[in-house]
Amino acid sequence: MARPVITFITDFGPDSAAAICRGVMLDIARDAQVIDISHSVRKFAIRDAAYLLWCSVPWMPVGVHVAVVDPGVGTERLPIAIRAGRGDTLIGPDNGILVPAAERLGGIVEARAIENPDLLLPTTTSTFHGRDIFAPAAAHIALGVPFASVGPALDPTGLRRLPFPEPAVAAGHVRTAVVYIDSFGNLRLAGGPDDLAAALGPLEPGRLVRITFEADERHPAVSEMAPWSRTFGQVGHGRALLYEDSFGRLAYADNHGNVAERLAIVVDRPVRIEPG
Repeated sequence: MARPVITFITDFGPDSAAAICRGVMLDIARDAQVIDISHSVRKFAIRDAAYLLWCSVPWMPVGVHVAVVDPGVGTERLPIAIRAGRGDTLIGPDNGILVPAAERLGGIVEARAIENPDLLLPTTTSTFHGRDIFAPAAAHIALGVPFASVGPALDPTGLRRLPFPEPAVAAGHVRTAVVYIDSFGNLRLAGGPDDLAAALGPLEPGRLVRITFEADERHPAVSEMAPWSRTFGQVGHGRALLYEDSFGRLAYADNHGNVAERLAIVVDRPVRIEPG
């Protein structure tokens, strides 16, 4: 039999929390392969983790996917497990972190509250559900515990959803927003090249577009010109480019630079793209 796979994403950082959770998983499922997607998610940034999980799961083997960015730990929010159409199980808090990935894995087939005490550690604290609930439940499910034994069924339509920006396409411009800022300072935007082409026409490499980061309560509007580019090497060091990222989405970056830092851009900043 193939070794079970458990993927793991948190905002735990370099402290011992992630290692402790992996230890719990491996104590139960000794042969499991634990793949760490990231433990450097911005603190409390549930949507960042949901985005990274959405990006990652298509390239992961079918398995159990654990996501713990959980500022509501110990409150009435439920610990949940979702069974997806591809055959995966996703485990974490019901705060929206799991749903985008589950939908990308074939949709939500079934959802359950994690309540079976046989799947948890003997003592459950109010502040470390990653260790006490999510890690052991993931390990038991990876070993083949029937999904129906996890706990009572939940209505999938009642699961928490997160608001993600959506592009608005009009003749001559696209209104979008910053969805995520990666560790290079590159800005991942809502929408894809098809949205941009529908508004601006054919996207030839080198075509100039105007990018306007609209004013918010803390920052004035800032506008600059940049080329539509196929790759970073098509512009000089320090030059900006608009491009299609490796997940098929629009992105804006400085080659060998940090555009988020240079322009003081934060997640959810509105963006307007129009002809240059």
